[in-house]
Amino acid sequence: MNKPLERLWTQSFVTLTLCNLLLFTGLQMTLSTLPVYAKSSLAATSVQISLVTSLFALSAIASRLFAAKAMEKGGRNLLIFLGVSLCLAAVTGYYWSGTITVLLLMRVLFGIGFGMASTAFPTMASDIIPIRRMGEGMGYFGLSTSLAMSAGPLIGLSLLQGPGFGSLLLGTGLSFIILLPLGYRLTKGLPANHKEPAPEALPGPKSNLFRKLLIPCLLNLLLSISYGGLLGFLALYGQEAQLEHIAYFFLFNAVAIVIIRPLSGKIYDRFGPAALLIPGSLFIIGGLLLLSFASSTAALFPAAICYGIGFGSMQPALQTWMIQSVDPRQRGMANGMFFNSLDLGVAIGTMILGSVALYNSYAVMYRYSALAPLLLLLLYTGVFLVQRRRRSASGPLQTGK
Repeated sequence: MNKPLERLWTQSFVTLTLCNLLLFTGLQMTLSTLPVYAKSSLAATSVQISLVTSLFALSAIASRLFAAKAMEKGGRNLLIFLGVSLCLAAVTGYYWSGTITVLLLMRVLFGIGFGMASTAFPTMASDIIPIRRMGEGMGYFGLSTSLAMSAGPLIGLSLLQGPGFGSLLLGTGLSFIILLPLGYRLTKGLPANHKEPAPEALPGPKSNLFRKLLIPCLLNLLLSISYGGLLGFLALYGQEAQLEHIAYFFLFNAVAIVIIRPLSGKIYDRFGPAALLIPGSLFIIGGLLLLSFASSTAALFPAAICYGIGFGSMQPALQTWMIQSVDPRQRGMANGMFFNSLDLGVAIGTMILGSVALYNSYAVMYRYSALAPLLLLLLYTGVFLVQRRRRSASGPLQTGK
């Protein structure tokens, strides 16, 4: 007789998910709008516009190296408070950034704070989600990230194009102000069965950890390259193609993610990541190609739906795969590597695609960006087929069932 499933929607899980939503919404409201502000108000070049995104991503990566260590020693309260406070300070600094140099320095500060907080929240979530419902739980938790990735740019662009830059920063700052007391309450109200990780030696050499996470990290990096192109240049593409309501892409994208996320978690738990990564790659390729040929607001709808289905199913699959590959005490490191590969992909994407846009139109740039998910599809399919042949000798696979 099957055991009843353990409860997923606890108060701590709901609060964690809300905190993560606020954190990523605050990020996404500025991630897609600051390049527009830098070009229009600070006369930034294409290279400097790329740095607005890539410097943030690289500083977040460096910050997570510290954050993962702190998580292993139980320093969650410090990470959340310090991380959110630095983000709030950086957003305040954006308002006083009269030159591109000051703006870039504030982006580094924001990246440091974001790297801390974005490591703490998902690790705490993976600690309280029942093992048998890990795919489903991380799918719902990851929905907050994907919703923010879609709704945040929509809100940010609407504020920038409407009330202006000051209102954009006010809205962004409010998300972090609300987050501070929520995060404090969260760390004081963990369930009774929650245990902070002990500061003891972790099992096995670190080389084993990196070997387990190498493939999903690489796949996540490739997935994030195209997303970097959306964050860095979609608003500028809208100006080039005379698409007045380009922000609707993020709205339609969010709708697709809301629909696919609950289903994708259950698919992962039953069939493994292969059932999501292979078709998801095809959806993303299709979405990018449709976007590159869009000539009206109506044409954004199928492009955004395709991209949302692909991204909304693949990202939580990769994160859950990484979490399930390591010892529970190493989940902070696994989550740090997940977000580092995401941010590195965004940084690489903005730099490479920004260089492509120097010599081509943004439409052509988005066609080139489809090569990243194509490479992801080929790489994962190859790994999956090779390990499938070894199934009888090596036991259950982590790359698919």
